[in-house]
Amino acid sequence: MGEFIATFAEWGYMGLFLAAFIAGSVVPLSSEAVLVVLIRAGLDPTTCILSATVGNTLGGLTCYWLGHIGKTEWIEKYLKVKPEKLDKALRFLQGRGAFMAFFAFIPYLGTAISIALGFMRSNIWITTVAMFAGKMTRYVLIVLAVKGIVHIL
Repeated sequence: MGEFIATFAEWGYMGLFLAAFIAGSVVPLSSEAVLVVLIRAGLDPTTCILSATVGNTLGGLTCYWLGHIGKTEWIEKYLKVKPEKLDKALRFLQGRGAFMAFFAFIPYLGTAISIALGFMRSNIWITTVAMFAGKMTRYVLIVLAVKGIVHIL
């Protein structure tokens, strides 16, 4: 995993975008580690946050799209999301709507949330804005922690 992080970090903002996209979609990857490396290397925090947020949001919307297609067997086969996990996410989201996309940044559960929102045909615009806000909040907190401004945990 360390080699992947180093490779993405060598590519700067584009590497961070790609790492965040992959992490937001189907492959477990630590875009946060790439972000930390780049911040410590002196890259602009605002550009890093935007690059990571846009990439991670687009990755999450990939999961939304796959859920929108609605083929449960594809979701299980390609995304490795078990039907029980998808059912649990659907029950959790029932009646809460597209604003729950804010929590798509949560590891593992976020993928299920994104897929379930697509499956439920939630409003794509609200979903996108809420997902972007949640993912950006996470990256901002990470940058603030690296800068020593806030303490997480």
